[in-house]
Amino acid sequence: MIQILNSGALYSQGAFTAAGPEAALQGREKTISYAILKAHNTSGSMEELKIRFDAMASHDITYVGIIQTARASGLKEFPLPYVLTNCHNSLCAVGGTINEDDHVFGLSAAKKYGGEFVPAHQGVIHSYMRERYAGSGRMILGSDSHTRYGAFGTMAIGEGGPELVKQLLNKTYDIAYPKVIAVYLTGAPRPGVGPQDVALALIGKTFRQGIVKNAVMEFFGPGVAALSMDYRCGIDVMTTETSCLSSVWATDELTRDYLARLGREEAYAPLAPEEGAYYDNVITVDLAQVEPMIALPFHPSNVYTIAEFKANMDQILAQVEEDTCRQFGLDQAPSLRNKIRDGKFMVDQAVIAGCSGGTYQNLVRTAQILKEQATGSDAFWLSCYPGSMPIMQELAQDGTLSDLMAAGVSVRSCFCGPCFGAGDVPANGAFSIRHTTRNFPNREGSKPGNGQLSYVALMDARSIAATAANGGALTSALELEQVPADLPEEAYSYNDSAYRSRVYYGVGKAKPETPLVFGPNITDWPSQIPLPENLMLTVASAIYDPVTTTDELIPSGETSSYRSNPRGLAEFTLSRKDPAYVGRAKAIQALEAKRQAGQLDEDVLEALMGHDAGTTGLGSLVMALKPGDGSAREQAASCQRVLGGCANLAAEYATKRYRSNVVNWGMLPFILPGLERLDIQPSDKLFIPGIKQMLEGEGEAIQATLYQKGAEKSLTLTLPAMTREEREIVLAGCLINYYAKTL
Repeated sequence: MIQILNSGALYSQGAFTAAGPEAALQGREKTISYAILKAHNTSGSMEELKIRFDAMASHDITYVGIIQTARASGLKEFPLPYVLTNCHNSLCAVGGTINEDDHVFGLSAAKKYGGEFVPAHQGVIHSYMRERYAGSGRMILGSDSHTRYGAFGTMAIGEGGPELVKQLLNKTYDIAYPKVIAVYLTGAPRPGVGPQDVALALIGKTFRQGIVKNAVMEFFGPGVAALSMDYRCGIDVMTTETSCLSSVWATDELTRDYLARLGREEAYAPLAPEEGAYYDNVITVDLAQVEPMIALPFHPSNVYTIAEFKANMDQILAQVEEDTCRQFGLDQAPSLRNKIRDGKFMVDQAVIAGCSGGTYQNLVRTAQILKEQATGSDAFWLSCYPGSMPIMQELAQDGTLSDLMAAGVSVRSCFCGPCFGAGDVPANGAFSIRHTTRNFPNREGSKPGNGQLSYVALMDARSIAATAANGGALTSALELEQVPADLPEEAYSYNDSAYRSRVYYGVGKAKPETPLVFGPNITDWPSQIPLPENLMLTVASAIYDPVTTTDELIPSGETSSYRSNPRGLAEFTLSRKDPAYVGRAKAIQALEAKRQAGQLDEDVLEALMGHDAGTTGLGSLVMALKPGDGSAREQAASCQRVLGGCANLAAEYATKRYRSNVVNWGMLPFILPGLERLDIQPSDKLFIPGIKQMLEGEGEAIQATLYQKGAEKSLTLTLPAMTREEREIVLAGCLINYYAKTL
């Protein structure tokens, strides 16, 4: 099904062969990725890239903070097309008026600075950007981790908000030239096998091995022609879960025809690797061999074929229950094995939604499978969320919506809620199957800390529909007697009248006289001081999970309603992973406030442990083995900073985007190999002398002292590959301070 070549190779006439260093250097220039990166690079060197993007996009969890940061740094108008969508906090019940207050702020900002504003329920951010902005050879930056438009030949990258701020201030996105991984597709999927199946198979093969981490995945091969644009997009958007930096696909006449259907044929250009293109690794996927898949809780990489799962349910579910107890610190988790009844696994709920699930083709297949069948009146229920109003209009026009409703499906508006824990929350102990992007803890909206826990598994819309047709008994679409095929050309008429009636199109039309409209929850970022000469850091949380997601660092869901109030949101930091963290961090922050004010009482002096109060700052740090998998939300780092955080200490960082967020908010991204053997715990202290001097120079390693259980231990901390600008940002205290000095 999937084969991986863990070495570099040259591509020629459908085959890959080994290459020497010289051929590799020449061959990398023949990839699709190289051409796109070169066209957007401003540095003059392809080794160290400084990228300017063609367009940007943010949703209503992130755009207020981005605009507020840019505004504090001197923003006058948006220098490139910037789209503000309202697809995450569309529901305005939680927190009173604050969600809609942010939407009003967003519209005022689009008017003032010249942006594009998409009102709530009109389109999911990535569906909208595919329809309106994706094009061959383009680059788009988004403040959402699933910013992926590779199927159109667009290299799109999801990052934390500060990276978008840089673009708004006419700065660049700075990275070393990334690895480029070939994903060579052959064959054609069987009827009943959908894009989520292909995506989950890829994630299962690559994530844990780190094969494509921070690399660009380049899709090409004869199998591409067998896939519709919706199918390609469905695979592409899930590449985020492999931990890659970005993705891009070869384009063809199907791409051209689809862009023409969107009214943007001029955005098409033929893209394909040249003969002799060099790739750092090669992943070959035989689409004909892919089977319906299921990703069990609590990660998209926890993948099995549905057939394998059904053959070994008791054993596999016992492992899920054991992992759940360990992850949440429970003695006993709600049982999944009791959902096995008469040899069938009974599902409680299903959702098909968002940028991955809510495509036209997915929902048409769902309706066809459910045709003249009912989801039933028992516990099982199914919700479908089309990704955009144009998709909704076409589904209404051709009768698909009516067919879904007649089958008992609940059809909802264009909303990202089920993907991040703010919509269709299952009952306690319930099992939900979803064609969405993630199944991290709490992504279904449960609160384990409050005694609420439910489970999410990822599946493709086709097998979800088959399960619905079977009364909620988990069913692979291949088990159906007849299943409709996915044709490369899906009949689809695009009608953007809903956008033309509601979207504010203000790109290039800044109105500086327009006042920003602030709701009571929209507040400025707390000020931060420059980095002191030395640091005495107290461990405020120590996490030994193999991977720590951004959702665990700052929960998604209803807490994100406080996203525009940095201090308010910070109260939720690590609340579902380490509830004592906020109190610990605040206690240290209070001591630092006293130190800065010259109030050197007994508590402050004790915290300094004899070190000079005039040159040694007090702060907190979070220790985690591999933090930052998942969302691009900058709040995963900024909330720590708001509470006085000065550093993260990790064996490695799960994603480039999280490390960037740590740096941009003025924290040190320390690396310490063998970290798991030190048994670091909250209240342990780390003294780092000369940290300011180190950052002012070029050093990457620094000696520190760990104070632990009355003993001292010398450690060598590293800050590998910190750029000059990153050093200056941390020295200044945060990105806002840095720009205040330089602009």
